[in-house]
Amino acid sequence: MAQRRSPGQAAKQAQQRLRWEEQQRKLAAREAEQQRKVEERQQREAELARQVELAAERTAAVDARVLELTGIVARALASQVGPLDFEALKVPTDLAVLDLGVDASPAPAPRWEQYAPSAPGAISRAFGGARRHEQQLAAAQQAYQRAGHEHGVAEAARQHRVEVARARHAAEVEIARQRVAAQHAEVDQFRAQVLDADRHAVTDYYQRIIDTVVVPDGFPAPRRAAYVPESTLLLIEWDVPDLSVVPVEKEYHFVKTRNAIEVRKTRPADEIRKTYQSVVAQLALQALHLAYAADPGGLVNTVVFNGMIDKIDPATGQQIRPCLITLRATRELFDGVVLSRVNPVDCVRKHFAAEVSDHPEALTPVEPFLDFDMADPRIVDPQDVISSLDRRPNLMDLSPKDFEHFTQNLFNRLGFDTKLFQASGDGGIDCIAYDPTPIRGGKYVIQVKQYTRTVPPSAVRDLFGVVHDQGATKGILITTSGFGPSSHEFANGKPLQLYDGTTLLGLCQQVGIDARIVMPPKTRNRRD
Repeated sequence: MAQRRSPGQAAKQAQQRLRWEEQQRKLAAREAEQQRKVEERQQREAELARQVELAAERTAAVDARVLELTGIVARALASQVGPLDFEALKVPTDLAVLDLGVDASPAPAPRWEQYAPSAPGAISRAFGGARRHEQQLAAAQQAYQRAGHEHGVAEAARQHRVEVARARHAAEVEIARQRVAAQHAEVDQFRAQVLDADRHAVTDYYQRIIDTVVVPDGFPAPRRAAYVPESTLLLIEWDVPDLSVVPVEKEYHFVKTRNAIEVRKTRPADEIRKTYQSVVAQLALQALHLAYAADPGGLVNTVVFNGMIDKIDPATGQQIRPCLITLRATRELFDGVVLSRVNPVDCVRKHFAAEVSDHPEALTPVEPFLDFDMADPRIVDPQDVISSLDRRPNLMDLSPKDFEHFTQNLFNRLGFDTKLFQASGDGGIDCIAYDPTPIRGGKYVIQVKQYTRTVPPSAVRDLFGVVHDQGATKGILITTSGFGPSSHEFANGKPLQLYDGTTLLGLCQQVGIDARIVMPPKTRNRRD
């Protein structure tokens, strides 16, 4: 028999149980609070690690950007660059296949087996089955004949549709063949014109080449090419980026007290400037590499590169387009360079004697060796196929003295004060021009060569001697023909400007003078 608990004992046990349950609740609450703190700490640690990782990613991104900026030439050398594949320009001869659909095959003709009634058995014949079979046979023959007629009509219609479809397809195929043949003929003509050194064709050819170049993000896309056959010269005008393409930030870190990713280190101004100079120099070297690597047949012996930039002048608010770098490189000079091992800035400055802006951040311009408008075949084309109908004066028809007077008048209109020298005792001077512009003005010695052949390098060397003897600011040699690579190579880094026939006509258009250059028959422009 179980011992009964007194009321006092029961109450005591109930109190003990309540105290135990309260202890368990407090213990559970402490454990939950500890677990919450552990999870919060883990979250903070995870967030800290994530922010540190984000800061490292930002640092890696600017490092990658700088590597991209300093690797322009390396990527150009790694890409496959060569003459344009003219055959790849031809559209494929993909002619449509005739699809007759359901008319491709005739429908099966009706067969008698499909209509013939079954022969009656012996019992059926005994009870009139023979007569019923004859009636069924007659009806089947009529149905078979009707089906055969309908099939014949349908087949005739099908054959007509097939004939029409085939004729239409043949016409479409012929039109497609003619279109493809015409496009292939255009490509063949384009190839022939390029190899024949046609100024428009070669300009188009090189425009296609430079348009394929992929530049880093944030770089301007515009670039233009112009070919001057008289001097076997290619002019490339390339828009360069501004200083902002070089990241100012060098290293990021996470600041716990401010809970933010901030810049720990900035790039020194001198490093930004040198990196930007390298970018501009690399764009120039890349253009030279493209020009000579893509030459399909000795068309280019000299390349002029102008690096331009479109900006707003902060002083006037006007749109300006200064030239930040200009260089002139002959093929021989370029062949003496191992691009993979050069310092880009030293190469353009020292080897190619480039004119580079001393303060590109201030948009301080340099004078291009050759303005694009003076070579653009869309603006200047000295060849006139209907010269007998052209009323513009032909500079080749002027006498030597009249040509000198023409040059003097041209420079007067360009804003120079000019003085024409007598034919004898001029020391190799045809004209002296004074530029009254402050700071950049000065004395210019001008010689003119009304030639049908390429001006020899000796004339350029002689002009340099005259410039030195006269203490002139610059020497300008003007010809109706062109200059060879030796002349351009000698002029590099010297105060000499060479104006071929195309450039001369460009100057004329600048001041509103209508003129043309049509060579006498049977003259050939030799290249030194």
